[in-house]
Amino acid sequence: MFAFPRTTQAATQDPTKINPQMYKVILENDHLRAIDVHLKPGEKEPLHSHPNGVFVYYFTDANTRGVAPDGSTKESHNRAGEVVWRDPVTHQGENIGSSEIHTLVIEPKACK
Repeated sequence: MFAFPRTTQAATQDPTKINPQMYKVILENDHLRAIDVHLKPGEKEPLHSHPNGVFVYYFTDANTRGVAPDGSTKESHNRAGEVVWRDPVTHQGENIGSSEIHTLVIEPKACK
């Protein structure tokens, strides 16, 4: 949804633990974690982090505002069917659109 520079908080704020109502782990193994994400209109995500190499698939159009830990903001507009690759990020997100956002987030795990 958004991309901001990596911060030192990046490894500590797991969105599935901070807000399990929005983030549902649907597959997890030694290699990756697949997360089903739903964000209602006007809903805000708490501050959370994603590792390097995150793949996001948009099931719906998404109009979002991201807020970095330093307070800087960035708006993103993604279309249903779009795929995004992300670098590591710590951010808050807000659905600034008029409909629910539904995404699939694939997070890689460190190789063992």
